[in-house]
Amino acid sequence: MGYNVKPKIDKNAKIAVLIGGASSEAEISRRSGKNVFNALQNLGYKNAELVEVDENIAKTLREKNIEVVYNAMHGKFGEDGCIQGMLEVMGIPYTGCGVMSSSVCMNKEYTKNILKEAGIPLIKSVLVRKNEDYKQKITALKYPFMLKPVSEGSSIGMYKVNTPQEMEESFKKSLQCGQDVMVEEYLEGKSVTVGVLEDGDKTFATEILEFRTKTEWYDYEAKYTAGMTEFILPAELSEEMTAKVKQTAIDAFNACACRGVSRVDFLVTKDTPYVLEINTSPGMTDLSDLPAQSKAMGIDYDTLVQIILNGAGLNK
Repeated sequence: MGYNVKPKIDKNAKIAVLIGGASSEAEISRRSGKNVFNALQNLGYKNAELVEVDENIAKTLREKNIEVVYNAMHGKFGEDGCIQGMLEVMGIPYTGCGVMSSSVCMNKEYTKNILKEAGIPLIKSVLVRKNEDYKQKITALKYPFMLKPVSEGSSIGMYKVNTPQEMEESFKKSLQCGQDVMVEEYLEGKSVTVGVLEDGDKTFATEILEFRTKTEWYDYEAKYTAGMTEFILPAELSEEMTAKVKQTAIDAFNACACRGVSRVDFLVTKDTPYVLEINTSPGMTDLSDLPAQSKAMGIDYDTLVQIILNGAGLNK
C-alpha cells in the first residue's frame, strides 16, 4: 500500500533545487538534485529549477524570485549550516535541518557530545586536533581504529588502521580533509542505517537498511559504485532490535534538534545499536539509502520528495 501525503507547497511556487557548491561531495549533490528536480516535475511543480551554487548564489536566488529552496547539497557549505544561515537571512524557506542542527551534525565530535548527554550508545573515541600528538590521545583506545575527519561525508578521508605503522601514514591523510580527526575503536557488527522523516506533527523512522560490502567497510567506493554493496531491506534484525534502532534514531534526531529529514547510521553489535553519525542532507541518488529505505515502507521517490518539500519552513 502506498503512502499518501498532501502537498503543502503551492504548485506554482518558484522552487530552486540547490546543487553543487565547493564541497568534495558536489558531484553526488548534482546526482541527487537531478533526481529531485525530475520528481518535482512529476509532482506538478513546473516552476522548479536546478540552481548551481557559487559565490553569487544569494544574488541568483533574488534575481530568479525564488520562493522555496529544496536543498540537495551535501557536505561543506550545504550541510553545515552555511547555506541555511544565508537562506534564513534572505527569508526563503528551505527543506531539511536548520542552522544549528546542520552545523552540529556536520561535526561528528559535537554530535557525539550531544548524543552522550542524551544517553544514546556511542563507540569509544577521542578527538585529535591537527597540532596535537595523536600518540598521547589514543592511549585509552585499542587497535584497530577508524579514522574519521570530523566534518566530511561520504566516507571521504576515512581509514581503517590495524597497527601503529598504518596509523602514522593514515592519520596524515585524514588530516588533509580538515583540522580535526576522530579516532574511533573499530567494532565488528552489522552496519545499518535508518531514515527519519517528519510529516506534519508525525516523526517516524523508515525501514532499516543493512549493507554488506565487498570492501572491508562501507567506504566511498562501496557507497557509490553499483554492485559493491549488498542491501538487505528490511535489515536482518530481531523485532526487538528493529524497534530499538528505530526509536534510537528518532531520539538522536530529536536530541540534535533535526527537522524535516535526516538519516542515522548505526553499528549494531551484540545487543547494542551504536549511533555513528547523523546525516542532515541524505543522498537522493539512484544508489542512495534514504530512497530505498522509504520505498520499502511504501513511500515511492516522488512521494518522498513531496514529504521533504512539505517540511520547508519547519527549520524555523
